[in-house]
Amino acid sequence: MRVFVTGATGFIGSAVVRELLGAGHQVLGLARSDAAEAALKEVGAEVHRGDLDDVAGLRVAAQTADGVVHTGFNHDFSDLPGALRTELAALAAFGDALADSGRPLVISSVTGLLTPGRLGTETDGPDPAAPGAHRGESERAALALADRGVRVSAIRLSASVHGAGDHAFVPHLIDLARDKGVAGYPGDGANRWPAVHRLDAAVLFRKALESAPAGAVLHAAAEEGVPLRDITAVIGRRLGLPVVSLPPEEAAAHFGWMIRFAGNDNPTSSTATRERYDWRPDRPELLADLDQDHYFGG
Repeated sequence: MRVFVTGATGFIGSAVVRELLGAGHQVLGLARSDAAEAALKEVGAEVHRGDLDDVAGLRVAAQTADGVVHTGFNHDFSDLPGALRTELAALAAFGDALADSGRPLVISSVTGLLTPGRLGTETDGPDPAAPGAHRGESERAALALADRGVRVSAIRLSASVHGAGDHAFVPHLIDLARDKGVAGYPGDGANRWPAVHRLDAAVLFRKALESAPAGAVLHAAAEEGVPLRDITAVIGRRLGLPVVSLPPEEAAAHFGWMIRFAGNDNPTSSTATRERYDWRPDRPELLADLDQDHYFGG
């Protein structure tokens, strides 16, 4: 299968590209720079130059492919409405390119759109009050493409997708601890983050591409929920800093924009995903991975 991959040189997308190539698929990767183009060519992928704002280019690339894996997203938390507009326009382009073909489109979503405080399953819909609610609208728009003859599926990625090269929430916690001189967590730190290694997530993207039916939702959660205080304890030990509980007003100042994610209780089940797609994550779990030098500049 010839697969167009967005975010193809990103933390998750690059793992997906390698997984697809290793399984015998051809890959056409989206690249917006010379460095990205070179990285794709080095692993044996074809290159489509452009970015997520180039809607016409996305449509053309998707039309030439047997399927699309969309891992790209504009993670600009200072302009979530703008990021959503970009995402919806990209999805519309993919819908136009793949309509009435039965070809697969696999999009990335997040577990953070689920209702906080209870175990989320694949049948649960987005909660408009959840910290990741900004991804709920794009997930709904993507899944609606099933009505246009697209074999679309959505993979909800865990709050922590970890591994060497991670630059998301956990590295931000490390940076905050270094900056503030303490490894802090809000309240009692019992709130849970689901987690998955990037290589295990990449396998699930391939399985969805190959076999997920139209309208399917899959959960990339190797661990249902790791308490934030346990994550923070590893960070504090590795940095030699005190690990402290922060009351609400101090937590807001400590975490800044990240407070709504840091305090989110997001336990997530992947039982149905594992059973239906024979997904067996086997890479290191979050705390073991976090305790490696690649998270601390070693």
